Amino acid sequence: MHAPLARRRPRTLALELVDSLGNRIRAGQLQAGDKLPTEAAIMEEFEVSRTVVREAISKLQAAGLVETRHGIGTFVLGPGDGPSFKITPEQFSTLQDVIAVLELRIGLETEAAGLAAQRRTADNLAVMRRALDAVIAAVEAGEDSVGPDFQFHLEVARATQNSHFTELFSTLGAQIIPRARLEPGAGMDQERLAYMRRVNAEHESIFDAISGQDADAARAAMRTHLSNSRERRRRAQAQTA
Repeated sequence: MHAPLARRRPRTLALELVDSLGNRIRAGQLQAGDKLPTEAAIMEEFEVSRTVVREAISKLQAAGLVETRHGIGTFVLGPGDGPSFKITPEQFSTLQDVIAVLELRIGLETEAAGLAAQRRTADNLAVMRRALDAVIAAVEAGEDSVGPDFQFHLEVARATQNSHFTELFSTLGAQIIPRARLEPGAGMDQERLAYMRRVNAEHESIFDAISGQDADAARAAMRTHLSNSRERRRRAQAQTA
């Protein structure tokens, strides 16, 4: 029995719950293939709300530690031991840091999208669709969409059928989604809602190209999506200079 988490803000509680469950996975207490306890059981053990549990599971998914199979439950994928390459949170502390990582992502994910279009399976498309639906639902509800956003990009990497893409992307983690680092508490005003809907439209273009097995269109859609994000950060950087 784990001691209840100290009373803190929900976002902080979710991060502490991520650490607790992640430590169990890495220690082998929860092994690959094991089913996580139900939401209700985790709520009772850690004395946290359902919202905290769902945010923590979303972050564990984004880190590649677990996957949720709709209607069945959430299952452990493994301890997340990826390649030695790693970008630490401290390397996301400025706009310039985020722009640099977006440049890396443009190179990595543009080719991943093209390969995914050539190699994707029906199952790959199904999990991509679920991730996109979760992004849309979170945005329209004014909630944090970073977890399912990362999950969509991770599923594109998986659809390459090349484990190196998946391992590298899993190692980078959800922190590579720019707003995860620079906009962690941003409210969902009308301007931001409009922006997030544009982001979702870009996601849909990537998905449609991969679904249609159009490699060139998939590369172009992914490059456009990530380049738009980079340019937004460049404009913000210029405004603060």
